[in-house]
Amino acid sequence: MLHRSTSFLSAALFGLTVLAGAASAQTPGVLPAVDYGDKASWLCLPGRADQCASDNTATIVSADGKLKVETWAADPKAPIDCFYVYPTVSNDPGTTSDMIPNDEERRVVEQQLSRFASRCRVYAPMYRQFTLTALRAAMTGAAPAGAANAFRIGPQDVSDAWNWYLKNENKGRGVVLIGHSQGSGVLTGLIANEIDGKPSQKLLISAMLLGTNLPVDKGQATGMFKSIPLCAKPDQFGCAIAYATFRDTVPPPANTRFGRPRDPASPMEAACVNPAALGGGKGELKAYLSSVANGQDPSAWVKDGGKIATPFVSVPGLLSAECVRANGFNYLSIHINADPADPRIDNVRGDITPDWGLHLIDVNLAMGNLVDLAGSQGKAWLAANHH
Repeated sequence: MLHRSTSFLSAALFGLTVLAGAASAQTPGVLPAVDYGDKASWLCLPGRADQCASDNTATIVSADGKLKVETWAADPKAPIDCFYVYPTVSNDPGTTSDMIPNDEERRVVEQQLSRFASRCRVYAPMYRQFTLTALRAAMTGAAPAGAANAFRIGPQDVSDAWNWYLKNENKGRGVVLIGHSQGSGVLTGLIANEIDGKPSQKLLISAMLLGTNLPVDKGQATGMFKSIPLCAKPDQFGCAIAYATFRDTVPPPANTRFGRPRDPASPMEAACVNPAALGGGKGELKAYLSSVANGQDPSAWVKDGGKIATPFVSVPGLLSAECVRANGFNYLSIHINADPADPRIDNVRGDITPDWGLHLIDVNLAMGNLVDLAGSQGKAWLAANHH
C-alpha cells in the first residue's frame, strides 16, 4: 500500500489529459455498463453510514499556539446536493480500476468530500478510472495497455452515474459539482457535453474543478464552457471555480503540467479562481489539513508538541492565496505567513517536486472556503428558484 501522499500523486497528470478523452464520454467502452441503481456502486450516498459520514472534528491551532477543538456535524436536511468525482487514487492492477472501493478511495472522500455534508447531501460514484498503477507506468515512459479505453470508460461511468442521479435522486434540487484532478477532468467533459447550454444547467449551483486547467479565453470568464462563467461573487451561482496551487516561493517551473492549457499552441489560458477572494486579490485560506497527512506527526503542528487528537487541523491566519499570471502561467499562489518567533508550525506539507506544486493538498488548502461557498451559492440558487 502506498503512503497517502504518493496515492494522491495520482491525479495531476490526468486532471489534464483526461480532458482529451472526456469529449468521448458518450463512446461505449469495452466493459459492460455499471448499474448505479446498485448502492454498492457508490462511495457516498445521503443517509448512509459510509466514508462521508466520517469524523470531521478539527483542532484549531491559533498563532499563539493555543489549541481549540472545533466540532462538526452533517446536515441531514441539507437543501442542496453535492456530486463528487475523485482523483486518481486506485492501486488496482492494470490500466482501469474495478468497482470495489479500497482504502485509497475511502480516504480520498474523507479528505475531500465529507466536510461538504454540512451543506449538502453528498453523492460520490465509484468509477472505473485510469489507475495509479498505470500512471506509474506512464511516468516511466511505458505505454499502459488499454489507456484509450480507460479514457472512455471512466467518463462514461460518471455520465451514467450523473444521469442515474438526475433521474432518481435530484428531484429539481440544486447541485454543486466537485472534482479533483482526474475527477475534475472527467467532470469538465461531463459539463461541456451534458450540462453547458442543456436543460440540466438550471440545476447547477457551481462547478468546483480543483487541481486542473480549465481552458478560458485570456482575461475572460468563459471559454471551454460557453454559458458557465467563472465565479466572481460568493452569492453567484451557475458558475465555475478552478485553480491549481503553487507556493509563492516555488512558482510553476517550465516543465509543470499545471497553470496553462495542455496544448502549448492554445490561445486560451488556464482558469484561476481564488476561493478565498472570488473577485480577485488576496484572501485568507480556511484550510482543513489532515493532522497526519504526508507523514506529519500530529504533535508537530505546535513547536512544543501540543497534543492533537482530531483527524483535521486548521491554522487560521497562516495561509493566504492570490491568483497570479506570470511567465505564461495562471495559478493560485499560496503564501505562508510564518512567524518563527511564535509556537505554531511555520510550514505545511503537500509538495512532491516543484512541477507538481501543492497538488496533494489543492482541496484541503481551501476546504473551509469551498464549503462556505457551497453554502452561500446554494442559498442564492434556492432564493432564485423559490425553494
